[in-house]
Amino acid sequence: MANSSVIKVSPATIKKMAAHYQGSIKAKTPPYAEFSAKVGNVTITAYTSGKVMFQGDGAEIEASKWGNSLSSPAKKTTANNSLPKDFASWSVIGSDEVGNGSYFGPVVVCATYVEKNQMPLLKELGVRDSKELTDKQIRLIADDLKLAVPYHELIVTPEKYNRIQPDYNVNRMKVALHNQAIFLLLQKIAPIKPEGILIDQFTPESNYRKHLAREKNQVKEKIYFTTKGEQYHLSVAAASIICRASFLDALDQASKELKMVIPSGAGPKSDVAGAKLLKRGGMELLGKYAKLHFANTQKAQKKLN
Repeated sequence: MANSSVIKVSPATIKKMAAHYQGSIKAKTPPYAEFSAKVGNVTITAYTSGKVMFQGDGAEIEASKWGNSLSSPAKKTTANNSLPKDFASWSVIGSDEVGNGSYFGPVVVCATYVEKNQMPLLKELGVRDSKELTDKQIRLIADDLKLAVPYHELIVTPEKYNRIQPDYNVNRMKVALHNQAIFLLLQKIAPIKPEGILIDQFTPESNYRKHLAREKNQVKEKIYFTTKGEQYHLSVAAASIICRASFLDALDQASKELKMVIPSGAGPKSDVAGAKLLKRGGMELLGKYAKLHFANTQKAQKKLN
C-alpha cells in the first residue's frame, strides 16, 4: 500500500505550493481541489478546504516540507530524532542537491566535509540555510567555502539529464549522484574518515538503499538521513550553498549564450522562455538548456502554437 500523508495549510500556503509545483501540475484537477501535481513518485492534491494529500513513495518527506501530518503531528521530527544528540558537533560529510525542480539549468549535487574545529570559521563566513541568503551572498560564501573545506561537486547538464532520465527516475538519479559525490569525497580526504555522513533526505531510507544496490561504488556505512539537513549540520548547509552558486552560474551562462533571461523554477516564466527557444531552434535547442520531461515543454509548445 502506498504511503500517504495529509496536512492542513492556509490559502496563502496553497498558493505558494501551486507556484512551487507549477511545472508538475496535472492537466486534470479532482473535484473540490485547487490543483493536483506529481513529483517523482509522489502525487500531491490540494483541496479548497485547505487539506493537502501526499500519496506515494516519499509522501511523508514531501509533506514535511510544508507542515505536520494531521494523523501524527510528531511525525515530522521522527527522522531528525534518529540523529545522535551531539551530531551537530561531529566531523561530518554532508550532501545536498539543487536544480532538480527547475525546468532550466543543471542538477547539481555536492558533498562537503566539515571537521568540528572548522565550524567557528564556517559560521564566521556566514554559512547557514541557503534559503535565508541572497544570490549575491551565496556566491560570495561559496567562493570562500571552496577554499576552506574539502568538497566534491557533480553537475548534470540538461543535455546529459535528458539522455539518462528515461532510464533513471528522479530518485534513482539523485541516489546515484549523492552516492558518487560522497564516494569521491571520501577518496579525496582519505585516510581521514568522517564520524558520520548526513544526506538531506529526499526519499525514505529504504528506497535510497534499494536504488543504492544498483550502484558500483556503494557508500553504506555511517549514513544518516533527515529533511532540512542544513539545520542539523553545517556540512549540509555548506554543500547547499556550493550547489546553489553553481546552479546560479549555469543559469547566468545560459542567459548570456542565448541573449535572454533564463529563469529558475518551473513557473509561467519558464513556459514563455521555453516557447522562445522552441521558436528559435526547436526541440534540439531547448534540450540543451531544459529538462524536457517537465510539463513546461508541453506548455511551451502550446504557447508556440
